[in-house]
Amino acid sequence: MTENTFLSKRAKRISFLFFAFLLFYLVSFLIDPYANFWKNYFHRDFSDIFAEWVVSFLFCFLIAEGSIQIHIRLNKRFPWTSNPLKRLILESALNICVVTLLILMEVVCVHLIYSKTLALNEELSSQNIREMLQWFIVSLLISFVIVSINTGSYLINNWKNTELKVSEHKLKMARLRQASIEAELNALRLQLDPHFIFNNLSVLSELILENPKLGYEYSENFSKVYRFLLINSKKNTITLADELKFLKAYIFLIENRIGAGVQFEIAVNEDAANLLLPPLTLQLLIENALKHNITSKSNPLKIKIYSVESQTVVVENTLHPVARKSDHSMGIGLANIISRFTLLSKTPPQIVADENYFKVMIYLMHYDQ
Repeated sequence: MTENTFLSKRAKRISFLFFAFLLFYLVSFLIDPYANFWKNYFHRDFSDIFAEWVVSFLFCFLIAEGSIQIHIRLNKRFPWTSNPLKRLILESALNICVVTLLILMEVVCVHLIYSKTLALNEELSSQNIREMLQWFIVSLLISFVIVSINTGSYLINNWKNTELKVSEHKLKMARLRQASIEAELNALRLQLDPHFIFNNLSVLSELILENPKLGYEYSENFSKVYRFLLINSKKNTITLADELKFLKAYIFLIENRIGAGVQFEIAVNEDAANLLLPPLTLQLLIENALKHNITSKSNPLKIKIYSVESQTVVVENTLHPVARKSDHSMGIGLANIISRFTLLSKTPPQIVADENYFKVMIYLMHYDQ
């Protein structure tokens, strides 16, 4: 138990004690305000009044502490959440027993204070019985008020703790999910470098030997492409403008690697330039088209990148399928893109295919998504 918790519990007990003491006299007065006891209350000797206050204070302390202890012990063995009706009956019965015992003790003490001439074995008068009944009702009322406060405080704290645990659990699950997403995104990004690099290194070495000037230009564009990879490899999204700028250098590499076997056409709406998409989305779709189609001068592969409305970009290519007996996959590029959009909780690309064309519709994102 921390020091703050200890002080909080002690302050709670002290406040219950003074509350019970004031409530004892208030309820006693409201039950019978015209009784002789109240008419002559301050005309008695101060010693009698002080002795009464001490006894009443002690009595209220025992009631308050008894109710608190009953409440604490029942919370451990019979919590409200397990069986509320049984708990209510049990706590009420125990408080009645404690109050009955204490009221008998109080009657004896008060009798000793106010009945100096009355022997203990004398028969109680009707006034004595009435006062004892009043004390019993007042004591029970005080006890049940304290029980109610304790129960309400317990239920509120229990509700707060439950809500806090639920919030902590949700936060923990969100963090775990985010960590999982980041791990999967990192794993997907690691697929990109070797997939791109090894397709171009062999071309670069050949061009340097055959045409040094073109080889130099090829190496410059290759360095731009690889610099883009290094800068954006840890990002989840980039702007469409940055992707198209990178794509210009990448298409240069493709055209010099494949030649007239592939034709590109780009017509993207400038209004979409600042919208977002996962890095290398367009490059991977181009790579996917090249991987699964034949490229030839007589029948070139046509790849178009264009806008549909302001938030959608379409990558479309003609179909000249490469004959494969067992490979029915859609390629690492397209699978990578769909996985990244899904992990980012965004609308995944939509695939539209017929006998002549293969289209992938990319839904761009805003900064606030």
